[in-house]
Amino acid sequence: MRLFRTVACSAGLLALSLVAHAESLAKTDVPAYAIVGRHVIGGAGGWDYLLADPASRHLFVSRSDRVLVVDLADGALTATIPGTDGVHGVALVRELGRGYTSNGRADSLSVFDLATLKPTGTIAVSGHNPDAILYDKASRHLFTFNGRSKDVSVIDPQTEKTVATIVVGGKPEFAVTDDKGSIFFNIEDTSELAQIDARSAKLVARWKLEDCKDPTGLAFDEAHHRLFSVCQNGKMAVTDSVNGKAVASVAIGKGPDAAAYDAQRGLVFSSNGADGTLTVVKQIDADHYAIVQTLSTQPSARTLALDAESHRVYLVAAKFGPKPEPTKEQPRPRAPVLDDSFEVLVVGTAGKP
Repeated sequence: MRLFRTVACSAGLLALSLVAHAESLAKTDVPAYAIVGRHVIGGAGGWDYLLADPASRHLFVSRSDRVLVVDLADGALTATIPGTDGVHGVALVRELGRGYTSNGRADSLSVFDLATLKPTGTIAVSGHNPDAILYDKASRHLFTFNGRSKDVSVIDPQTEKTVATIVVGGKPEFAVTDDKGSIFFNIEDTSELAQIDARSAKLVARWKLEDCKDPTGLAFDEAHHRLFSVCQNGKMAVTDSVNGKAVASVAIGKGPDAAAYDAQRGLVFSSNGADGTLTVVKQIDADHYAIVQTLSTQPSARTLALDAESHRVYLVAAKFGPKPEPTKEQPRPRAPVLDDSFEVLVVGTAGKP
């Protein structure tokens, strides 16, 4: 028995040593990231999700009552999609040649043409305050994650009708799909991850996230079945997407609201708006992770988009004026964005595209 304990202890120490060595190698193997460009866009209003589309070389930026379409190459404003009241996110359905925005204040989707970038109509949503939006190829349906009504609307883009509403028991946040029949999303106010069967439009699992408070952004490593939830207690929770088991917990910055996974480089990014940082995490293997860089970006740069082709990360940020006094109509006013301070930050690696 004593010999067994000695062998087990030695094996454990060896495993820890190997992980420490792997972490050390990971830090030297990843090139340093830096802000390689800034594109001043200006204009009034807040923002939420970003979407980088390598096919069109466009960055879609949700901006209060409109969506800005920015050229990934030079930051030029290519188009503005109007009429998106309270817009949060954008989803593209290339086989239909259409894009869709989730309009939180209007409880609707705006439809736009991918070729002309012109709006073509609206679709009513069954829930209230549609936030995250995605298109699932397996079911060929759009899914909106509705914060106020705490449910998910399932929409057929062909008929432009809601075909199901899924009650989820909490405030749904960002979502990802494997395009094979499973959709995963954070539930912010219960600190959970949940899974939907896309074809049957049923909630099939809810998993409590350990060491995570109020998860928002979510990224997915499909090859290794790992989900990355960024949380308001400064942690990134890594979860097995097969069984919902906690795999790892990684320290990140304050105020994260988005995450992205670069499969080719094995890196996870967290944009932290409160302290103005971008956490770069190296995936050593499916179960082990090491922070390789904390890049200073800008306070308020809380959402991001990854261009998987160029490996560049795009964030947006702005400066703010004094917060107005509360009124009966606006009991919790927000500080206004200063004119001409809104900009796109481009993060890349030295000597690489």
